Amino acid sequence: MQSFSPILLLLTLLLCLLNIAVTHQGFCSAPSIIDANSNNNKPLYSKVINPTLAPHHLQDLPGFTRSVYKSDHALITPESHVFSLLPDWTNTLGAYLVSPAMGAHFVMYLAKMQESSRSGNPSKDVERFVFVLQGLVKLTNASGVGQTLTVDSFAYIPPNSEHLFESYESATLVIFERRYAYLENHIPESIVGSTDQQPLLDTPGEVFELRKLLPTSLSYDFNIHIMDFQPGEFLNVKEVHYNQHGLLLLEGQGIYRLGDSWYPVEAGDAIWMAPFVPQWYAALGKIRTRYLLYKDVNRNPL
Repeated sequence: MQSFSPILLLLTLLLCLLNIAVTHQGFCSAPSIIDANSNNNKPLYSKVINPTLAPHHLQDLPGFTRSVYKSDHALITPESHVFSLLPDWTNTLGAYLVSPAMGAHFVMYLAKMQESSRSGNPSKDVERFVFVLQGLVKLTNASGVGQTLTVDSFAYIPPNSEHLFESYESATLVIFERRYAYLENHIPESIVGSTDQQPLLDTPGEVFELRKLLPTSLSYDFNIHIMDFQPGEFLNVKEVHYNQHGLLLLEGQGIYRLGDSWYPVEAGDAIWMAPFVPQWYAALGKIRTRYLLYKDVNRNPL
């Protein structure tokens, strides 16, 4: 039987310790079994709630941000979010990501509800769309009927409809509001649903998967799309159109073209796109990209 000398054993031990030390410093990393399991147990859209303030080596650099604001688009990244008390809400902090101040005709904001939080009502003639990113909330309508919304659930509230969102623990919502564009003989109805209940739709000439969360009928003057891209997939059409967009990246990472600029983006990033700004996306990385997209529809731009 072959035996090892004490010197050889000592050298082997030192090499093992050196390897561990280097790995902990991030020079030679490989996911452990514990890390892999912890990633699988992360809640859906966890990167939106706890985003990476990337790139890592720049996140502590004073003044650094990936956020950009231009006349026809904006990229608002998590390190730029500014939360403050939401008007008319109870125990809730909000961060506005898109608003008319930048040229949009809608608002898009994050609402962080805490224990015993309650929503306020929008202004007159303003419709509201709510999508749950984390936690759960109870929605009660004017008739006193309540429904519980969990992660990936959503609700559309027509203008001038009394309602209440309540949270008994922490919850995070992304909310879209706009002044409703009335159309004669067409009245929108309240809708509550979840992403996985919506069918996959045909996307001729494209490879991404598409779900629409609101009906396509004329009663609705905007829609919310959920779009999924596998790594390496991209938009075939380089879009230029009159519609405005508000986008929140829920999962994954990639490259977004806006105008003549190309931006690396990841989960937690928000984008505003003005009418007719050239736009294009390609998914990168190892997991799918999923984003939520506001789009105004069914109305004459005049």
